[in-house]
Amino acid sequence: MENFFNFVSKKLTSIDTYLTLNDRTEGTYKEKKSTFIAIAQACYSEEEAKTLLHTWRKEHHKSRHLCYAYRFGLEKKIFRANDDGEPTNSAGQPILGQIQAFDLTNVLIGVVRYYGGVKLGVGGLIQAYKTVAKTAIENGQIIEKQVFQHFLLQFDYADLPEIMNICKQLNAEQSKQDFGLQCQLEIALELKQIENLQEKIKLMSVKLDDLGVY
Repeated sequence: MENFFNFVSKKLTSIDTYLTLNDRTEGTYKEKKSTFIAIAQACYSEEEAKTLLHTWRKEHHKSRHLCYAYRFGLEKKIFRANDDGEPTNSAGQPILGQIQAFDLTNVLIGVVRYYGGVKLGVGGLIQAYKTVAKTAIENGQIIEKQVFQHFLLQFDYADLPEIMNICKQLNAEQSKQDFGLQCQLEIALELKQIENLQEKIKLMSVKLDDLGVY
């Protein structure tokens, strides 16, 4: 337990905030009868991105392409750009370029294209995808978010009052709860509070799962 906490508390303490989008936002761009619609929102994993992209495809089931890019993590090392049938690097990369230009992370941007029958050429496509991605970002609100360590706590029902008191003392944000014979509670904790949590539960029978830092 101690080694786990020491690792978590030291690995990313130099990064305590990051920039992302506050909510879903959209932008539109038209060129030579083609319409491009960008959808952008905060997103925290590849699995979540798959779900969002599936939803967006259903919303725009008549569109010809859904190109996208995402970037995750405090160190911004997890990223992907997808052209979805457009010429190589003409769509996904320009979208990713705008994520980088605004220094965002934990964000997904998808662009659907309704083809108008006139080819734009690679240069025209790059300009279109870049412009509409930028428009979506600018139409939204960029926010600076505090970094939190997310945990899943599992403990006996008898320990519930003490666990809730500890969460209150440490200003832990609570999300999913399941209070049965075996209780489960997801919390988000400021990095500076990790060692305090360690101290308060070290004599308790509490199982902790690391759900990530974001």
